[in-house]
Parts: sequence; C-alpha cells; structure tokens
Amino acid sequence: MARLPYTPADICQPAELVAAMRARRGGALLEVERMMLHSPALAAAWSGFFSHIKSDTQISTRLRELVACTVGIANGAAYQLEQHGPVFLAAGGTPAQLAALRDPDRAAMDAQHFDETERAVISIALEMTRNVKISDETFERARAALETRPALVELIGVVAAYNLVSRFLVALEIGKPEADPA
Repeated sequence: MARLPYTPADICQPAELVAAMRARRGGALLEVERMMLHSPALAAAWSGFFSHIKSDTQISTRLRELVACTVGIANGAAYQLEQHGPVFLAAGGTPAQLAALRDPDRAAMDAQHFDETERAVISIALEMTRNVKISDETFERARAALETRPALVELIGVVAAYNLVSRFLVALEIGKPEADPA
C-alpha cells in the first residue's frame, strides 16, 4: 500500500491536466499520476517533462525503455518495471532480454541477449544509478555506440529522469496498480 492515499480518479483536478494525462494513457490514470495530483504543479511539470522525453528525443523507444527497466530494477522499483517492461517488449525488446535484465550486472556483459549499444546503455544506467558518476570507459563505450552527441546527452538525461521516477515510487511506496474505476 502506498504511504499516502491515491487521489480518487473521479475527483482529480485540474480538469485540463487530468484530461491530457488520461488522453496519453487511453483514458486511465496511473497510480503514480494519481499520487502526483496531490500537487497539481508537480503533476503538470512531470507530465510535460516526460512527454518531451518520450516524443522529442533521438533515443529510440526501445533504448529509452531499456533504461527505464534497468533503473527500476537497480532501484528496487517493481512498479517501474511493471509499467515499462511491456513498452520495452512492444518496442522490439525480447522476453529473453527482459528476463536477463533481472540481473543487470550480468546483462551489461551479456553479448548473447544484448548488442554493444544495449550493453553500453545498461552500463551507463547502472553507473549513474549507483554512483552518479560515469567512468571514462563507460562514457566512451556509450559515445561510440550512439551516433550523435545529442543522443548521448539525451541518454544521460533519460537515465537521470528514470532515477527521478524510481525515487518517487520507492519513497512513496507506490506498488502494484489498483483498478481505476473511471
């Protein structure tokens, strides 16, 4: 159970923000959104920020979701993996890759399931999540694996963003999704 009650889906405000959030989710609100709606200012900023990350960056959906899953696993944010695992699969990730990510340290070296770009992404996600700093070796692997400087900067931003998500989820103990009656 979450540390605070979720905002009831039928009374979430402001209406325009809630409508935009629902539109992105096919009509439902996620528990993380219902928690954020205790602070509409935070919910609006979060929603806008992640909307840009998901639609306005060079990082492919598959790599972005690989980051989200890796960070979620590393931070013990099961809800993050529950939400992003299916998106990773829909974006071309495989069930074997998702299973291999359960041991992210091994996955960072797993040439059977992950190509060099994916292993570099997993490595940078793990180092930033655990140490904040990125080793020169890992940075150079990521630089070599990605095609442009903007993509490298965006990768680092995506890792930082999904660490924000994990910390919010874990601190408020946001767990398995509950049914949204609306």
